Amino acid sequence: MADNNCDCWTFLKRGVCNSSSSTTHSANTIPRTSLVYDAATETRCLNASNRELFPPNEARLSSDNLDPPTSTKTKSPRQLLQFTFQELKSATGNFRPDSILGEGGFGYVFKGWIEENGTAPAKPGSGITVAVKSLKLDGLQGHREWVVEVAFLGQLHHPNLVKLIGYCIEEDHRLLVYEFMTRGSLENHLFRRTIPLPWSNRIKITIGAAKGLAFLHGGPEPVIYRDFKTSNILLDSEYNAKLSDFGLAKAGPQGDKTHVSTRVVGTYGYAAPEYVMTGHLTSKSDVYSFGVVLLEILTGRRSMDKKRPSGEQNLVTWARPYLADKRKLCQLVDPRLELNYSLKGVLKVSQLAYSCLHRDPKARPTMDEVVKVLSQLQDLNDLAILSHHSRLSQQGRRKKKPEGSKSTKDSPLNIGKHRKDEIKLQLCK
Repeated sequence: MADNNCDCWTFLKRGVCNSSSSTTHSANTIPRTSLVYDAATETRCLNASNRELFPPNEARLSSDNLDPPTSTKTKSPRQLLQFTFQELKSATGNFRPDSILGEGGFGYVFKGWIEENGTAPAKPGSGITVAVKSLKLDGLQGHREWVVEVAFLGQLHHPNLVKLIGYCIEEDHRLLVYEFMTRGSLENHLFRRTIPLPWSNRIKITIGAAKGLAFLHGGPEPVIYRDFKTSNILLDSEYNAKLSDFGLAKAGPQGDKTHVSTRVVGTYGYAAPEYVMTGHLTSKSDVYSFGVVLLEILTGRRSMDKKRPSGEQNLVTWARPYLADKRKLCQLVDPRLELNYSLKGVLKVSQLAYSCLHRDPKARPTMDEVVKVLSQLQDLNDLAILSHHSRLSQQGRRKKKPEGSKSTKDSPLNIGKHRKDEIKLQLCK
C-alpha cells in the first residue's frame, strides 16, 4: 500500500502544503516596463518549436505546483469517494483499449461505469458513467500532479468546473474519477470533426469557460489555472463547458503582492509572453490564454500549426493585424461556418480577443469583464447570411433584373469559394 506518511499525502489530508519553494516579490522589485514587450520579442517567444514549455519531468517536478488555494483552511472539502484499484479496473473493463477517451502527458483517460451509491463497478450502460484518469507510473512527477488535482477539485465547486467524484491511491497507482462529459473536448469539435461547430454553440462554450475562469480568479484567494486551452475545455450533452485538468493550477498572489514567481509550465501558443519570459504569474496570464482560445473558436485554426505557411503558423501573430482592422475582421472567421455567424458577434469577439491579447497584462480585462461582454452575444440573430440576402434583394430591386435570376446565382448552395470571399469582404465594410 501507499505510504500515507509522505509529505504529499499529508498535504492532501490537511488541504494545505508547507513545502512550496516558490518565491514572491513585492511590486517595487518589478520595473513597470518589464511586463511590456514589442511585437518582435513576443513573436520569438510564441513561435517556439516545441509544444511544451518545459520537458514534463522538469516542469512538473517543481514543488511550486503543490500550492492549493489557502481557503482550504476554512472550506469544507467535498466528500470524495476513495476507490480501490480493482474497482476501477473492473469499472473500465480492465482498462480495455476501446474504452480510452483521450491521452495526455499524464496518461490515459478511460470510460467506465460505477454504481450510483458507492464505489462498486457497474455493468456498461448502467449506473453512473465516469471518466477515469490513470496517471503514468513515473514516480514523484505523476504523484505531485495527482495531489494538486485532488486538492483543487476536491474543494472548488462550480457548474463550469468538471466534477471530481473520487480517487485511488494504491501502491504505485494514482487514478482520478470524474463525471463523464458526453461531448468530449472543445479541441475535438473545432479541429477533428468534419461538421463545423455552430456559431451559437461556440458562443455558449466561450461563456461557460469564461465563467469557470472568473470563478477561479474571483475568490478571496484567487486560483490561476495556468493551462487554459481547448483540450482542457470539456462539454456535456448540452454544450455546457467545464474546465478540467487542474494539475498545473496554482494559488494566486495575496495581499499587496502583484504576482507569483514560479517555474514556467503550460503549452506553447497559449502561454502569456510575460509569463514565459519572466516566470511572473498573475490572473492576467489566464486572460491571455483565454484570448488565444477565443481566436481558435473564431477562426477554426490551432494556436500553433506547423502545417501552415510560415507567416500563419502562430495564430496570434497571424491574426493580430486583422483584429486591429475592422474592415478585415470577416477574413478571420472559420470558413467552414460560411455565412452562418453573427456579424455583431464576430465584431465583439474580435475586439475582446484583441483586449485579452494585449502585450501589457495590466491592460487586459478581468474575466468578470469578459463574461459581461460575452453574455450580451447569446441572442444575436444578425446572421451574415441574412445580411447577404438583404443586400441581394436591394440590388435586385435597383437593377430590376428578372425575378429569381440573382437569388439563384448567388444562393449559398451555388456560390463558389471565390464568391464567398467577395461576400465576406462586402459584409466587413
